[in-house]
Amino acid sequence: MVSIRLPDSSQLSFDGQTSGAEIAARIGPGLAKAALAIKVNGKAQDLATPITQDADIDIITAKSPEGLDIIRHTCSHVMAEAVQELYPETQVTIGPSIENGFYYDFARKTPFTPTDLEAIEKKMAEIIDRDETIVREEKPRAEAIKFFKDKGEKYKVELIEDLPADAVISFYKQGNFIDLCRGPHLPSTGKVGKAFKLMKVAGAYWRGDSSREQLQRIYGTAWADKKALDAYLLQLEEAEKRDHRKLGREMDLFHFEDVAPGDIFWHPHGWTLFQTLIDYERKRQNAEGYVEINTPQIMDRVLWETSGHWDWYRENMFTTTIEDRVYCVKPMNCPGGILVFKQGIKSYRDLPQYIAEFGRVHRYEASGAIHGLFRVRGFTQDDAHIFCTPEQLEEECQKVVRLMLSIYEAFDLKDINIKLSTRPEKRIGSDELWDHTEAALAKALTDMGYKYTLNPGDGAFYGPKLDFKVKDTIGREWQLGTLQVDMNLPERFDVSYIGEDGEKHRPIMLHRALFGSLERFTGIMIENYAGKFPFWLAPVQAVVATITDEGNDYAREVLKALKKAGIRAELDLRNEKINYKIREHSLKKVPVMLVIGKKEAAEHTLTIRRLGQEKQETLALDDVIAKLVKEAALPLMEN
Repeated sequence: MVSIRLPDSSQLSFDGQTSGAEIAARIGPGLAKAALAIKVNGKAQDLATPITQDADIDIITAKSPEGLDIIRHTCSHVMAEAVQELYPETQVTIGPSIENGFYYDFARKTPFTPTDLEAIEKKMAEIIDRDETIVREEKPRAEAIKFFKDKGEKYKVELIEDLPADAVISFYKQGNFIDLCRGPHLPSTGKVGKAFKLMKVAGAYWRGDSSREQLQRIYGTAWADKKALDAYLLQLEEAEKRDHRKLGREMDLFHFEDVAPGDIFWHPHGWTLFQTLIDYERKRQNAEGYVEINTPQIMDRVLWETSGHWDWYRENMFTTTIEDRVYCVKPMNCPGGILVFKQGIKSYRDLPQYIAEFGRVHRYEASGAIHGLFRVRGFTQDDAHIFCTPEQLEEECQKVVRLMLSIYEAFDLKDINIKLSTRPEKRIGSDELWDHTEAALAKALTDMGYKYTLNPGDGAFYGPKLDFKVKDTIGREWQLGTLQVDMNLPERFDVSYIGEDGEKHRPIMLHRALFGSLERFTGIMIENYAGKFPFWLAPVQAVVATITDEGNDYAREVLKALKKAGIRAELDLRNEKINYKIREHSLKKVPVMLVIGKKEAAEHTLTIRRLGQEKQETLALDDVIAKLVKEAALPLMEN
């Protein structure tokens, strides 16, 4: 007798072993049709895999993230089958599901073309229509190696040879195609559906090693239904229009040069935008009691040995040797912040302390990973380190969360998913301390009425953390802020405070980043607003443009008055038609044009034209300035 407990705690009994398919059919025909796989005691497996013992189960359908992941992984196998049917000389290597889709790496001498992708898509549709049953098979390691050697699949042989000698190797077979895979998979190719599309071909080194063979990687996307696929393709189309690299050129914000790979050349307007973001965050955190510091860019290797970065992060650090001493360009701000905190004896009365730093850091990123402002080698991290007592932990976490969410709201980011990552298997600190810190993070959120997603075992080795994932205006999710509890660095650097009992105690250290990388956040904001920033954030808020030379003297007076009022304004006195000027500045996404003709110059008025609006109004200069000053006010300054 096998007893199966369902998610609603009801139970089903079977005389002997059962399977996911049989359980789904017992529950109902609708679920039997929708079932893709099954979770048995929390672990996903194929519907056909026997269940021989009592278990808690959950049927996986396309509505769940796990179901979508299995659709995508099976779709990658369908693509590999299609490629080998069309181009039999091709070797398949590795093909996982990824965020929003899947890829497969192929070894083939002839490059794939767009026409090839169309042919592969057509063949995939045929394989799906054939509704081939997908069967899991297992072979001993030696037999698996022989199988792929006989097929001439050297890449699969290499993967298997890296496994232990006693490993049992699993395969998945569909039609005449068989591949090395852990699974799980859909029960048949027909379950994949037709909501897929092949996107592009890119180069990829075998096993990510640039010294190995270069393969061809075909990327695809797959969804539960056509509606979801169309929505995703529309999102990609919109994202292409908003690409911050394209808008960066059009708006004259920044550029890149080969002389400094992965670093940014900021132009005046881009630097103004960047500094406006920093100034806003600085004002918000200063109002919360933060003090700001600055620490050296280059510090002795000894510091990074103490912090642990030398052992764990060395390959990402830039180093140099001077006078027989090894120095590192800092990849993190934390050690410098700790050295500032350690100056002088601290009492419990001094805590909490909020130490912020807009610190420039450098990390080595492979050239292929560099991507505009999103992935660079040199960037500014909006770090803050909070030193507090264990008793203060929950309240301090709440303060950070409150500040973080309020700042996101100021940037129209309101769809936020908070993830709580708990203790990993390898960690430092006692279970009691982990219990306390994890509970404090969870309680800080629940007491404030915020929901969160538990991410078990994904905390740092030194403490649990909160990650804030934020959706932009077209539905893309970005990892922004983080709040991490650190029990490691205070120990490594022997940080202490004098408690009420007169004895030394270890403070708890919180790492807090609101935006993370300021450069990356700038790129996200360019795309979130499609370059059309709210007035307070726009690098150029207004352009004063004349229709004829007769208005030039008045235009200069207007510019001076605007700048005196704190408005970021520029002057356009060129001998060009006003419609040309308006069109040009509209392309640069300037929110307000202040037009001066004969009448405006004579009456000391201005005609206001706003970006994307046909309607315009004419007001006195003082009224225009008062209106724009009000619009330029920083949002949500009160907490």
